Amino acid sequence: MSKKKAPILPSSRKIMKELGENLKLARLRRKLSAEQVAERAGISRATLWQVEKGAPTVAMGTYCQVLFVLGLEKDLLKVAADDILGRKLQDAELVPKERAPKKKNMNEQH
Repeated sequence: MSKKKAPILPSSRKIMKELGENLKLARLRRKLSAEQVAERAGISRATLWQVEKGAPTVAMGTYCQVLFVLGLEKDLLKVAADDILGRKLQDAELVPKERAPKKKNMNEQH
């Protein structure tokens, strides 16, 4: 039985490609060769090439390893840190609903 792959939307592909490009630029800014980063991350140069292309088939852990080698692993903590949409949705449910006035009990009426 073959594994089903989750479909990657074009917008997600674009984001992955940009992530890969950003990682490559970070590597070049640090004047590290692909061979150095791959060795330090414990991956092959071919896998690093896939990471730098933003391949969605590469495991998230591999991206994390490359980020670690580049000293950027804490950047992952920025993901969803300022979840504006989520907070708005949460706040929408927190608005107290107006209640009907309490009914007076027949015994309490004077």
